[in-house]
Amino acid sequence: MRFLHTSDWHLGRRFHGEDLIDAQSKILDHLCATARTERIDALLVAGDIYDRAVPSLDAIRLFSRALPQLADLGIPTIMISGNHDSAHRLGVGSRLLSKAGVHVRTNPAEVAAPVLLEDEQGPVAVYGVPYLEPAMARTELEAEAASHQAVLTSALDRIRADLATRPAGTRSVVLAHAFITSATGTDGATVSKSERDISVGGVAHAGADIFDGIDYVALGHLHSPQRVTDRIHYSGSPLAYSFSETSHTKSFTLVDLPPTAVPTLTRISLPARLRLPLARLTGRLDDLLADPAHEHLTQAWLHVTLTDSARPYEAMARLKQRFHKTLHLEHKPTTIPAQATSLTYRERLRDRDDLDVARDFITVVSGQAPTKEETDLLNQAVEHSRIRSHEKETA
Repeated sequence: MRFLHTSDWHLGRRFHGEDLIDAQSKILDHLCATARTERIDALLVAGDIYDRAVPSLDAIRLFSRALPQLADLGIPTIMISGNHDSAHRLGVGSRLLSKAGVHVRTNPAEVAAPVLLEDEQGPVAVYGVPYLEPAMARTELEAEAASHQAVLTSALDRIRADLATRPAGTRSVVLAHAFITSATGTDGATVSKSERDISVGGVAHAGADIFDGIDYVALGHLHSPQRVTDRIHYSGSPLAYSFSETSHTKSFTLVDLPPTAVPTLTRISLPARLRLPLARLTGRLDDLLADPAHEHLTQAWLHVTLTDSARPYEAMARLKQRFHKTLHLEHKPTTIPAQATSLTYRERLRDRDDLDVARDFITVVSGQAPTKEETDLLNQAVEHSRIRSHEKETA
């Protein structure tokens, strides 16, 4: 049986103020076209359909337009809610949608109620495990603790119990939205700055052994496509949602599930025309503005890191004269005194008067000690502040 695995659409999200609805619409069109081209048997969508619990009207309109497209594929679509979604809102009309072949699973109590499929090689049971907020799901799933590990363990125990009642040889697929790590821990899991923290008590992840006995696990939450084990994979998001994803190769995951062997996976990269025009630039402001090698980036969405020793005046405005879509600007001078980085903030303040603290600040920000003229101005400002403070206390 052949599946197409996708997740983390985040409909309605903006990128540093840029509207992504048109880009997301094209992604969904391409998803449906890919499903037809690859002749898949079912589509798996592993959560974070929307970007917010209360999505924008544009996001709702886009999802409403996508639903008939999915139904028209003539194959089952199974989707779950993620940590960005409101399970109750996303689940409205789910029973009616299932009659059109779009199965939306948002209720933790229904994790052991599979969508049953069949091909010439036998039956396949597809289970949907929506994002399980530990504190809320613990009672419903009768979990031992309010942790990701505990609630997912309880959910999978129920799934395995149901699977045991199915005909021998029934293949199993689980959709889940969670941070899952291999037996070695979090090493190798690639996270992005656009993923919302789901930690509980400082622990955000659960172990892959939770899914023992499942033939394929289609995960959502992490935005980079990646392998956890041979049978457990993240599809990643179809669009980049932060500059930390600039280097990601966005894709859909094609899964061929044989009766006994390990699933065969193919990452189907999205064409360049559908990717966001993201890029990073690092260097001195004057160099970036003058270097002809950057001409191809004049219309790109840019993350710029300036390395000038002092923060340049009106840097963003000057950058936008050449790079019209500069969206994010950082200043990281290449020369910072060693003492500024080797001591803690409290240690640098100890036994120092206000003028010394002000001079230290200038040194850290600019990468060099203030001149005599700058020191005189700082001294005047400190004295003025002391006078003003004393006037307020005695008024």
